[in-house]
Formats: sequence, structure tokens, C-alpha cells
Amino acid sequence: MLHLALPTGSSHGWGVCGKYLTRELAALTEVALVTEPFDLKDIGDELDYALLKSKLLADDAARGAPGAPVLQAIVNAALTPYRPHLPGRPTVGYTFFENNLAIARHVAAAERCYDTIVAGSRWCEQALRYYGLPSVTTILQGVDGTIFHPVENGKEYFRDRFVVFSGGKFEFRKGQDLVIRAFKVLQDRHPDVMLVNAWHNFWSFSIQTMSASPYIRFQPGAGDCRATIQRVLSDNGIRLDRVVTLGQKPNPLMARIYRNTDIGLFPNRCEGGTNLVLMEYMACGKPAIASYSSGHKDILTAENSIRIERMKPLTIRESEDIALWDAPDLDETIDRLEWAYRNRDCLAAVGQHAAEDMSRLTWKSAAAQFYNVLTASAGRPGAARSPSRQAVEVPG
Repeated sequence: MLHLALPTGSSHGWGVCGKYLTRELAALTEVALVTEPFDLKDIGDELDYALLKSKLLADDAARGAPGAPVLQAIVNAALTPYRPHLPGRPTVGYTFFENNLAIARHVAAAERCYDTIVAGSRWCEQALRYYGLPSVTTILQGVDGTIFHPVENGKEYFRDRFVVFSGGKFEFRKGQDLVIRAFKVLQDRHPDVMLVNAWHNFWSFSIQTMSASPYIRFQPGAGDCRATIQRVLSDNGIRLDRVVTLGQKPNPLMARIYRNTDIGLFPNRCEGGTNLVLMEYMACGKPAIASYSSGHKDILTAENSIRIERMKPLTIRESEDIALWDAPDLDETIDRLEWAYRNRDCLAAVGQHAAEDMSRLTWKSAAAQFYNVLTASAGRPGAARSPSRQAVEVPG
């Protein structure tokens, strides 16, 4: 029996990850899922919902469960477990983080808490090793190839337009300010361009971080996320008749969106994982322009993407320095987007390479790697099994 302390859902990264890992690990062995309460609308699919419900173990029952291998999501920069009351033999932590400086003061507690930590990117693994964690490995996320795959004549809409897609929650880290500036240049040069954005963000504090942008006008204000995005676009000279702003959508519905665009633009300043939205976009056979840094480096090659490679180090501060990111060069971002517009006949080959590479990154493969880690020997002797340059000020 494996215990899985994982979030679940269909419209945020951790939830998608938790859903697929539970499903695929359940195909390998008996599992018990320990998570927040959820209902059908959270999961979005009746079959997935039925499976997850059948594996659910109540928190109270989990407290008294005998020691078994436990996979614990680590959902914050303090490296604390998602379900601290759940003991494991061994306890394996699973983490994505972007605050690579802030974790330094939490590493000692994490070493007592977990037998092994699995990072979602080599960038995270390197940071943990730098601060002294000895038992760390990387397992990359997967892509559901039954949903995200190329189709012939995939573009049903806007066939006479050059459609740019941008995804990820609207915040400074994700770099939508660079997207806005680059698209503004493209819009002013060419009458046939459109922007489709999937920038829905549940967290207002995260939206406010865009105040740190040196590239756009951003005035924090009231209103829902879609209204905020529309206002920011308008304030920065984007013609709203050339924009489609998507609301919250379940993950499986995004494949059709991706297929109706021509190029993805992902100038992210940091990704603690491989960026699931980028992976799924590429899996649909769509070419992407993306920053070649942090977790993106685990999936981008010169053949499967159009890489933004000129970076400046960017120190992120709250009350102290918490992270060191890479700031993509705006001019190179604009140049890459203009090149894609003028060389559409070259984009299909990039998309084909992308689809082939993403097809090898499956949730089944990721689950098999987790199974091997979880069922390995208990790990370090004495490890605890019961968890007890350029700088910007980012609003908290």
C-alpha cells in the first residue's frame, strides 16, 4: 500500500499532477489518497472522479494508519509536507519551488522530514543539493497523450489570422508583461495578428506582483481576474478586438484551444517545474517561443522550440532576497515573435519535433519512477518518518 498526500483538481498544476499520479500509481499497486475534500466539478471528469473517490482515505483514518511508503506533496517554500500528520516508511517529498534562496533556512528541517525529495526540475534539484540535501532526484511531469497530441487540420478558427497563445496564471514570474509588450509590437506592424490568453489567476496577491514589471503599466484594482486582464491589456495599447481572454477552464479542454493557435509565447522568468502548460502545448504539435532557463531547460531543445536565450540575473526581494531568476531579453523576445510571423512555413517542423519529444514524457513513466523511489529501501539511517545584480521588490 502506498499513501499519496497530493492535491487533486483539473484547473491548476498541482491538482492535475496529483490526479494523474494517483491514477497511474493505482494501476501499479494499491494506493490510498489523502487530500482536501473534492467534488465532481473539481475533477471535471466522471471516470477520474470515481477512481479518485474509490482511493480516498479520510484524514482521521490516515492518522492511525500503519507506517507505509508515503508520497508527500511539498506545496510551499518552507518545504513542509502537505499532510504533516501522515507518517511514512519511507517518506518521499515532491517539490516545485521558485524561491531558490529562501529555501536555505528550511533545508535542515526538510532533511529530518523526508527520506528522499523528488524535485520537479533539475533546477530545483541543484538548489537543494547546493544547500546540503544529500538524497534528491528529479522526476519530470508527464503529458496525457490521449488529449494533448497533434491532429490534422487542427485549426478550426481564425485561419486567416496569426494567433499567439500565452498561458499561465497572470503574475510577474510568468512574464505576461513581456508577452504584452512583444504582442503590442507585432500588433502595430501587422493587421492579421491575434492574442489568445489563458491567464486566469485565483490569487489576487499573485496578480499584484505584476506591479514589479518594468515593461507595462499596471494599476492594482478591484474586479475579477478577466476584468483585470482586459483593463491591463487596454491600458498598454492592446486592441481588445484582437484578443480572446479565456476564463477558468478544466485542463482537458485546453487542447482544442492550443490547436487553434499558431505560436505559443512563454517568456517566463522562472519555473520550478517543466511548465505543464508549455509541455501540453508542445505535445499538440504547436511551436513555442520560450525562455531557456530554470525548469524549461529540462524540455527545450534547439529543434523542438524557439528559445529565448539572452538573460539577465534577477534578484527577487521581499523583506530579504528570496530568489534568483532569469529575466528574458525583451528585444530577443520580440525578434523571435517577428521571426515566427515571417517564417510560418518553418513552424510545422518545430511543432513536430516538440510533439515527438513530449510523447516520451508520460504520466505512466513518471508514476513508474515514483514507484521505484517509494518502494526502495528506507533511505538514510536515522531519518525521521513522522514530519513534525538586478533586483526588484515583489509585492507580497
